[in-house]
Amino acid sequence: MTSLARHVFLHPSTYPSAIVVAKHTLQVEPADPRIRFIRLGRLPTHPASSPDPAATSRFASKFGKMKEVTRKMMTDVALFAMSQVAFYYAFKYVMSSLDPNRQKRQDTKKVADAKLGKLGLRGKDLELNEYEEQISAELILPEDIPVDFASIGGLDGIISSLQESVIAPLCYPELFANASGLLGAPKGVLLYGPPGTGKTMLAKALAKESGATFINMHVSTLTNKWFGESNKLVAALFSLARKLQPSIIFIDEIDSFLRERATGDHEVTGMMKAEFMTLWDGLTSSTDRIMVLGATNRPNDIDSAILRRLPKRYAVSLPSAAQREKILSIMLSATSLDPKFSMTELVKRTEGYSGSDLKELCRNAAMRPVREFLRSKAGRESVAERRRLAAAGVGSGVDNTPVGSLTPSEGEVVAAAAPTSKIESRPLRNSDFFVIDSAATPVNGSRSGPMAVDEDPLD
Repeated sequence: MTSLARHVFLHPSTYPSAIVVAKHTLQVEPADPRIRFIRLGRLPTHPASSPDPAATSRFASKFGKMKEVTRKMMTDVALFAMSQVAFYYAFKYVMSSLDPNRQKRQDTKKVADAKLGKLGLRGKDLELNEYEEQISAELILPEDIPVDFASIGGLDGIISSLQESVIAPLCYPELFANASGLLGAPKGVLLYGPPGTGKTMLAKALAKESGATFINMHVSTLTNKWFGESNKLVAALFSLARKLQPSIIFIDEIDSFLRERATGDHEVTGMMKAEFMTLWDGLTSSTDRIMVLGATNRPNDIDSAILRRLPKRYAVSLPSAAQREKILSIMLSATSLDPKFSMTELVKRTEGYSGSDLKELCRNAAMRPVREFLRSKAGRESVAERRRLAAAGVGSGVDNTPVGSLTPSEGEVVAAAAPTSKIESRPLRNSDFFVIDSAATPVNGSRSGPMAVDEDPLD
């Protein structure tokens, strides 16, 4: 067909008409009788010449060589691509094996998955990057917090204010959706006061009562030796809090992290603080329910820009007499007290004690009857008997003697000798609260008055 078109182009005189009709066929005489113009000579026939066998052979030879070269080239390209992929994965495996933090990241991921699983969130429901997974290991779920406001004594005023200004906006945002943005949860809350006054306990109870996701942020989690990684961890902290809102970001000893900026600060520290404050300011919106909660005993060391972002500040000071009485009543509610026990005397003698001091005082007092029993002859005999039974496998959960080898009388003797109930200690007296073990070294702190030393001889 192509040669015929070339013939028409090279011999125009043969075809005077402006329109040339060309047709190619394998049969000169058409099978269809309606096609008559070929027979009438209106379309002259030009038989095509058969291809030259030598040319055909040369073409086939060249085409075969080209196919062979192409096939070999494609094979080489495929092998090269496969080798590069294999090298990539092998190099990645070797580098991951040599990574010193590989096991730590795997453990962190397991902890994060377990905590997110308790929230009912899986990978398909919540997509976290590598940095958010590292931060999610610091999550503390409300059901895992054993402290509530009822277990805190002497801080009723602070608790009432926290319920109104923090818990209500976090739990009931629809009540604070108007008023031109004047209502809502504060951006931050600061608890400050002497050590042991219950600041951390208040933070835990706040997370428990509000039902918010509690992120117990440690400064060591946000610090990284690689440049720029700390900023990414700070960004992951706020992005995770936004995904799991309502949430509370708690930073204990906030003065060690967000202290006053100075000229001699390291560049990375300044960048991390700037990133933290920038993202903190971006949280204030009608939809984000995120609050930063800080606790410190050195509020004057905190940067002024951070204090501006902590509008709610509560001073948790040493408890007064009425507060100490309530704290002691809660701590001793499940303890047997002597009929002559005087709460008023105990409160009077604990002036200047913090909440943690009172707890340690009650713990030492509760150990006094136990110590007396262990030092008595009956106590030593009871301990020796329990050790003997434990060595024989009785009462230890492991029975080394086959059941069939014991006679009924022997079984009754062993069962009678096994410890069954707890030892009843005597009630606490006022004198128990100011006696310490002779082996212990008293610590001079906020306590008032000397303590007697327990040097009772053994029976």
